[in-house]
Amino acid sequence: MNLTLHVNSEQETLDLAALLATLLEPKDVLLLEGNLGAGKTTFTKGIAKGLGIETVIKSPTYTLIREYTKGKLPLYHMDVYRLEDVGGDDLGFDEYIYGNGVSVIEWATFIQDELPDSYLTIKLEPTGEFFEGRNITFEPTGEHYEQLVEKFQKQASEEGLI
Repeated sequence: MNLTLHVNSEQETLDLAALLATLLEPKDVLLLEGNLGAGKTTFTKGIAKGLGIETVIKSPTYTLIREYTKGKLPLYHMDVYRLEDVGGDDLGFDEYIYGNGVSVIEWATFIQDELPDSYLTIKLEPTGEFFEGRNITFEPTGEHYEQLVEKFQKQASEEGLI
């Protein structure tokens, strides 16, 4: 079951992502999709907040992977856009994806062969002028992520976020 939500501000994006983070478990994999400026790093900041990570979250565009280990779970934030022409073979992504933390991957289509069979795709699409609002679509692949989206929708509704 896909779930699409509309947010009107950066704060609403952060709040939804923080709520989702409270439901995440080790080895969870989130794939963030969206054009430049769609809010992928903002969403990751919300995930970090929900995991209790207080470090400043920066885009890993030039470093490929940023690790944040001081929270409820480690957060591995990956931006694999630079691997468009070369792929991710032998770069050790499986150590993160199958490790003890949460992997958030931007531009995952460039390492498709490295991905597990199940994951949660989160699509961010700006709406209106000046990227004021966004549609955020949660597309689960696999039973674990279907259950995660159901729990997330219920909790977001109970907390008045949707």
